Amino acid sequence: MKKNDSAELIIANKEIAFQLQEKKNRAAELIIANKELVFQDEEKENRAAELIIANKELAFQNEEKENRAAELIIANKELAFQNEEKENRAAELIIANKELVFQNEEKENRAAELIIANKELAFQNEEKENRAAELIIANKELAFQNEEKENRAAELIIANKELAFQNEEKENRAAELIIANKELAFQNEEKEKRAEELSIANRDLKTAEDDIRKLNDELEQKVIERTAQLEFANKELESFSYSVSHDLRAPIRGINGYSRILVEDYGDKLDAEGTQVLQAIINNSKKMGELIDDLLAFSKLGRKEVTFSEINMVNLVNSVIEEMLLEDDENIPQFKIDVLPPANGDKSLIKQVWINLISNAIKYSKHKEKTNIEIGAYKKDNLVVYYVKDEGAGFDMQYYDKLFGVFQRLHSQEEFEGTGIGLAIVQKIVNRHNGTVWAESKVNEGTCFSFSLQKI
Repeated sequence: MKKNDSAELIIANKEIAFQLQEKKNRAAELIIANKELVFQDEEKENRAAELIIANKELAFQNEEKENRAAELIIANKELAFQNEEKENRAAELIIANKELVFQNEEKENRAAELIIANKELAFQNEEKENRAAELIIANKELAFQNEEKENRAAELIIANKELAFQNEEKENRAAELIIANKELAFQNEEKEKRAEELSIANRDLKTAEDDIRKLNDELEQKVIERTAQLEFANKELESFSYSVSHDLRAPIRGINGYSRILVEDYGDKLDAEGTQVLQAIINNSKKMGELIDDLLAFSKLGRKEVTFSEINMVNLVNSVIEEMLLEDDENIPQFKIDVLPPANGDKSLIKQVWINLISNAIKYSKHKEKTNIEIGAYKKDNLVVYYVKDEGAGFDMQYYDKLFGVFQRLHSQEEFEGTGIGLAIVQKIVNRHNGTVWAESKVNEGTCFSFSLQKI
């Protein structure tokens, strides 16, 4: 019986040794699988910065798996220890076998858990690839939007160039009209000289009368032609004004509208730089609209009929100041108003002169602690000279020739906002009243603007 028991014990030990060898093989495969997983993790760490968080999560899972593998190794060591104990305790072989079966079941459960973890890891990798693909699509869409913005900016530059070309054409036509008027005046002077010569010579009266009549007919015909040319030029100017007020406003409104849609619908998706660029587009479209309004107002001055009447300058200036003081401002201007005698002119146009000069005095004094503005007048010959004096930023007199030009500015847009047409409007209004406008200034000490009108 002992021999049989010993043989059975040997067979059982061989079976246990075989199972141990199988477990060692499985442990080796598990170690190889873990090494391959570590290699894959190292490869994933070399991927794009967007997957760093996901790789950290994967590393955490790998660490958990290594912990589980370590637990399996400890369990295998414990099993080896138990097998050694079983060799010494042959009587407890049945109990040990049952315990081994239980441990095998536990290992199978853990192996099943490892398979589920690997599937979960594969699913997470697939999710990361999907997110990377979505990020590539989003980058392409952002590049397309940037290209669209560049195209719109290029269209705006072309529109600005076209506007500058139209302005140059307008100036050329105005110069041609001036030359034509001078030629007409010269021809009229020549005709008067010829008529005087015919009167002094007093030769053939009938021939002279025929010549004079013929010259008068030619003069009338040329006057008609010049009048037609002037009407044509006025129609072209009106057409230009219409283009400014309608055709050019439409794309500006479109740019402003689409920009606001981007702010409202996609503002939270833009980074700080994108928001800054979009706000710059809105500000520039608003500035372009203001330029169009001022340019249209400037062009209308040449066609507006001037109605002369007596102007109460005291009441007019006080009304302008009251309207300006209604605006909220931290630095409230302090006005010193001297005697303002009445003058002859168009009240609505002269009011615009006061508005532009006083608003400029306030604007260029905003960086001073106090805004002090002096308004006064004095008589000179048959004129009344009015002036507006401030203690603001001033300007360098060497650039005086640019002061009353259209779109000419002596300060940057960042220092003082504006379109550069206000003083051109002032000069045009004063010139239409047969007056003059001029300025005296010192940098950081202030400016004094003066203009003259016919006194009553």
